Parts: sequence; structure tokens; C-alpha cells
Amino acid sequence: MATALDIAKRNPNAAPVAVNDAARAAGSTALSIEKTAEMHVAAGAAPGGASLVGLTRDQLKDSLSAIGVPERELKMRVAQLWHWIYFRGAKDFSEMTNVGKELRARLAAAYTLARPTVVSEQVSKDGTRKWLIRMPSTGPLDKGAEIECVYIPEVDRGTLCVSSQVGCTLTCSFCHTGTQRLVRNLTSAEIVAQLIVARDAIGDWPGAIAPEGAFVPTDGGRFVSNIVFMGMGEPLYNIDNVIDAIGVLSDNEGLGLSRRRITVSTSGVVPQMERLGAEANTMLAISLHAVRDDLRDVLVPINRKYDIKQLLDACRAYPGLSNARRITFEYVMLKGVNDSDADARELVRLLKGIPAKINLIPFNPWPGSKYECSDWERIERFSEIVYRAGYASPVRTPRGRDILAACGQLKSETEKLRARARMMAEQGIGAEGVYALGDGE
Repeated sequence: MATALDIAKRNPNAAPVAVNDAARAAGSTALSIEKTAEMHVAAGAAPGGASLVGLTRDQLKDSLSAIGVPERELKMRVAQLWHWIYFRGAKDFSEMTNVGKELRARLAAAYTLARPTVVSEQVSKDGTRKWLIRMPSTGPLDKGAEIECVYIPEVDRGTLCVSSQVGCTLTCSFCHTGTQRLVRNLTSAEIVAQLIVARDAIGDWPGAIAPEGAFVPTDGGRFVSNIVFMGMGEPLYNIDNVIDAIGVLSDNEGLGLSRRRITVSTSGVVPQMERLGAEANTMLAISLHAVRDDLRDVLVPINRKYDIKQLLDACRAYPGLSNARRITFEYVMLKGVNDSDADARELVRLLKGIPAKINLIPFNPWPGSKYECSDWERIERFSEIVYRAGYASPVRTPRGRDILAACGQLKSETEKLRARARMMAEQGIGAEGVYALGDGE
């Protein structure tokens, strides 16, 4: 029997969030659906302006035009810069040996190849790495937005979880990031730069080597082979920049990631799902987490805007959907909330006819959270019901538990861990390798 959820119990560390009129009329104290950004940066813009790292081909072309490179040379020069920035990982224009000295001097006078600042790096005993990254300032009142990204290595792959917003538009009640304010969208350059930072840190460039003692894939491939948009933010509320970033990440003459190894996760921004599939052609993951609208309205409040039926109809219509390109449905396991046998059977019924994999996520506690993770036996029973119905239902092996690097735990601000968080880390509670999806070829 499902347990009634006490939605009146609020996280004492969360910023106040207004209750919308519909929720108030219904007598609910649930969180509002969305937040408003505190700052706006034009799509494609590069805060700080000077670095060429992360720019698209068109943006590089514009940058070269701005320093007087003739129109007839632009295509060739863009190709040269693209190779050095995205294939070689160049950090200085002097490395670009096939670019003339005079042009290198002009480039160095106007631009840099600077990366965002790594404020801190935490390395888990299992090899997971979490970076707190500060972006360049956008103006005198901005000290530089901070985001987190996480690297999860395995023997045969390395997955990088990237952020798409500073904070998050949404207010999912079980997610730590959802308790934060929404500062702004990340630009496409800032999204791409997260991969550049990761490759610098783990030696994932031609001729580079991994740091001593680092856990990286040993199959002979790139150390970062998969990208998942599962960090801070709702990617489809930043779709222009996400699509542009995917274009850079997947360009075969540079970073060269297969679009089948890029997964974009959404909580259910239905109107943008078709565009994502048509223009980005990536794998799709859905943060589902409940099989009833009344419960999902609380756990994932965007459900009050686009309900489960609308969401699943959009999944069935997702461009390129097939048994070879299944949708991953993410389902966080919350004790006594959404983890009953009846929930598992209803999940199977809802997904009938959709080529799918169901990713069961043990809940990752964070300071102030009102939820608990389902017991392991309950998770296994849930998984068994789903598996017997014909769906892959992996339960992710805990990863990075000692550095709070898991799904729903990322925070943008540098903070000392409170006593409870330290206790959680010491006891090995709280992390889970949900990011290591990447089943694409």
C-alpha cells in the first residue's frame, strides 16, 4: 500500500519558493513548478568574451573576422583552430605550428585559450572525480557562476556528467539542485568547456597521460567516451545552447563523441522533446520517478504542466526511437513513496510499446532531505518485476559515495559540509553512478 507523502515537511535549508494559484486552490503546499532566472545571457554568447574554447564553428569564424582575417581564408583558419582546440587540446596559440606567426600574434593579442577555473577537485576512492568549476564573470556584479560536473570511469568507458544551468529551473522535491535558485542558463561554450576541463585533468588528449594513480578506462579508447546531461539544470529549458554544444561535442574533426554516446535527460519538457530528437539526434532519458499523476505532481512538479500521458505520448513520438535507440526512464527509489510492487507493475503497464530501459536509482540523501532510500531488498523486488516484464532494469552500483557526487546532490556554491553531510560521507551514504549510462555504440 502506498504511503501518503507529507509534502508539508519542508527542507529547512531551501530558499522560499512560492506556491502557485492552482496548488493553493487545491490546498497543496507543494513547490512551484518553475523558477525564474536571475540573469540572462544571450544564446551562443561567451561570458568573458576572450576565450575561444567551447565556441562553435560559426562563432570561431566571427572571432577571426573581428581581427581582420580575410573572408577567403576563414574556412581554412577555422579548420586549423578547430583541430588545435578540440583535437589537440592546445592551451596556447604558440602550439599551433601550421598557423602563421603573424596570425598567432593577432590571436594572442585579442583572445585566449583559457578554460574555466577549477575551484576544487574531489577524487573518490572508487575513481569518481567531481570538479567545482567557476565560469568567467559576465559583468561587474558577477563573481563568476559556479557549477559542478562529475567523471565516472569504468574499465571500458568513461562518462562525464555535465551541467546545463547554474542552479535549475525546476523544483523536484527529492533533488538537492532543485532547492537552489536559478541563476542563469549556461552558454554552449560553457557546456563544451566542461569536457575540455575534464580532458585536461585526466590527460585525455593525444600524447597526454593520466595523472598517477588515476582510474581511467583501460580498453584503449578515449578516457571520456560518453556524455550525459544529468548535472545541474533542466537541459530542455536551455535547448538552443544544448543543441549547439552537442554539435561541437560530436564533430568528428574535433572532440568526436558519437551522438549515440550522448544522453540528454529531461524531467518532461514535452514541447521541446521532438526538437531535441530531430536536431540533436541524441539518446534520451526521462526523469519519471512516479507512475501516478498525484504523486509525480509532488516529486516532479512540472508534471502539473505536462502530465504522464502527455510525456509518454511525446516519448512514443521521439525521432529515431527504436529497439537500438531505447529511451532510458530514470526512477529514483524512495522508501514507502514509489517503491511498491503495485508501482512496479504500473510502470510496466505505462511503458508498454516504448523501446525502453528502466534505470533504478537508489535515492541519494542530502542534508535537509525528507526522503529515505528504499531498502535494498525492496529495490531488488521492484527490479525483478520490471525485468520479468521484459525490460532491462539495472540498479546502479554506488559510485563516488564519499564525495557527494551523485544524482540530485550537485550544488553550485562552495560550502563546507555540515555535520550531517560529513557523517553521511563517513558512513558511505549518498552516491550512486546513475551517470554511467552510455549503452550506445
